Amino acid sequence: MGERQEINANLNFLHEGKAFDANGAVTKCFNWNALHEAASSGDVHFKTLLDSNPKLVDALDSQQRSLLHLAAANGHVDIVRILTKVRPQMCLARDRDGLNPLHVAATMGRVEVFDELVKANPLAARARVDRGERETILHLCVKYNQLPFLKLLLGEFRSEEFANSKDDDGNTILHLAVAGRLTEIIKYVLEIRTIDVNAKNARKKTAMDILLPAESRESKREEIIEYFRQCFQCKRGSRKSEGEDSDIEVLLRSYHAATAKETMDPKWLGKKRNALTIVAVLMATIAFQAGVTPPGGVWPDNKDGHRGGEAVMAYNYPNLYRYFLRSNTIGFVASLSTILLLISGVPFRKRIYVWMLVAIMCLTITSMAFTYAFSIAVITPKWEREALSHTIGVAVVVWSSVTAIVLLVHTIRSTTIFLKKWLTKNPNPNPNPKPKPKPKPNSNPV
Repeated sequence: MGERQEINANLNFLHEGKAFDANGAVTKCFNWNALHEAASSGDVHFKTLLDSNPKLVDALDSQQRSLLHLAAANGHVDIVRILTKVRPQMCLARDRDGLNPLHVAATMGRVEVFDELVKANPLAARARVDRGERETILHLCVKYNQLPFLKLLLGEFRSEEFANSKDDDGNTILHLAVAGRLTEIIKYVLEIRTIDVNAKNARKKTAMDILLPAESRESKREEIIEYFRQCFQCKRGSRKSEGEDSDIEVLLRSYHAATAKETMDPKWLGKKRNALTIVAVLMATIAFQAGVTPPGGVWPDNKDGHRGGEAVMAYNYPNLYRYFLRSNTIGFVASLSTILLLISGVPFRKRIYVWMLVAIMCLTITSMAFTYAFSIAVITPKWEREALSHTIGVAVVVWSSVTAIVLLVHTIRSTTIFLKKWLTKNPNPNPNPKPKPKPKPNSNPV
């Protein structure tokens, strides 16, 4: 199966293979009986035929369609009313495509039979399509561009959960309406105020992500969405204007719609901020405690050239004490800087501030690691120092490598994003200027 055929197979909302042709007419099957003919054509003698042939009321055609499917597809209210009284459970019957009669009425836009079907069995509106992407009836209304039927459904079932229901790909009706550039449906869905404009599908994309041009089309799902747009455009019989996308974007923005990157959960950010603040306070406390009570303790009195309260390490290991003091001070100041950044309200959605925070935290943790190494070297007996020095050497190399990798990754990401934004704002109008053609020599001799 080729690429295009595979995409067509996934888009099961198209009419190919359905029990209805491109004009919405019911496709007649070879095994129809008299009741099938009457239900499809709206015969006024349907009730008489039904009374004379009661055993045929449950008969299905080769497409697994019931009598109620045929009557609903053609909008015959009287026949729908008769059938729902005789067989109310028929409202949940499925045809070959997994559609119940209310689904069929929605795809055909038969608003006249809505009340009868919903009154007979409201569960039919909640049932999903029993194949493919398992869409709800709301998804079918959007895919077939049936706004009047969609209004009836959302007016009858005033539920936020129902309005925001998703198919198996995680798409809401707003995702589909934006993908199909169905402006009128988008306006209505936004106006009802129960839809989540920033809901994300299975690929973590909002409706705004689908609207804005993607940087890459590598995934097969994105190709399906693109083909989905083309199918809608062909179905509407017109090509989208150049300003249509911008008009839809303005409309979505007016209802606070955003891309997935713009919708970082403030609660998540708050939790991360609180966690980082706790870690930074803990590191500052450790650094302060190590500074006032260095390893080896302090002199208790003024004897032998020292004074009480001075660090023993400064006299016994003067070189290590200097390194210990420097690394501990750097860790303490870096921790205080992190706390200051976190409580100052700096907008951490900006990439540069996130990079600053990562760099400072790496510096803090690295400084505390060196402080630990110097402290352990002081309190370790002389006969164990050779083994200790080897262990510390390996740990320093590993830790430095990990820290360098983390900083390098964040730096590359930040630089790449900055360059992309800069190139977008400052495009080169003529990156490859063509050289002026040289004048051809005169081939005619004088």
